[in-house]
Amino acid sequence: MQDFITKQEMMFISTADSKGECDASFRAGNAGFVRILDAHHLLYPEYKGNGVMASLGNISENPNIGLMFLDFFETKVGLHVNGKAKIVLKEALQNTLASFPQAYKDLEENPDSFKIVSYVLVEVEEAYIHCSIHIPMLQKIDPKTYEKQFPRNAKASDA
Repeated sequence: MQDFITKQEMMFISTADSKGECDASFRAGNAGFVRILDAHHLLYPEYKGNGVMASLGNISENPNIGLMFLDFFETKVGLHVNGKAKIVLKEALQNTLASFPQAYKDLEENPDSFKIVSYVLVEVEEAYIHCSIHIPMLQKIDPKTYEKQFPRNAKASDA
């Protein structure tokens, strides 16, 4: 499961506020953007986004989190990870990861670190495989090809 996570470029997360109102979000990065710290801890970055911060707001009220990793491109494997989340500010990262020195060194060398606003540390309580029978097989395309076909400023009526 750990090896599977290190190869993933995306995941879906679910959080809930103190009233139990849920939110689901998408996260992505280069393969390995979710770091395995040990058998019971994961760490992922929170990048600058749309500013809503629903997930971080929920985590600050309710630490329960669900992560869903789906490999649409090679194995059609899905992985559920459930646990407790804690927000880690960039300034506190070194102290938080004192017992994981290699993970901190690797994170310092991240070329996108200037885009990161904080991290989320997840203490894993359970992880299990998702049945692959209904996971579709997709194909990656070069973003440049996609941009040529569907320019960002194009109107729906232009297509």
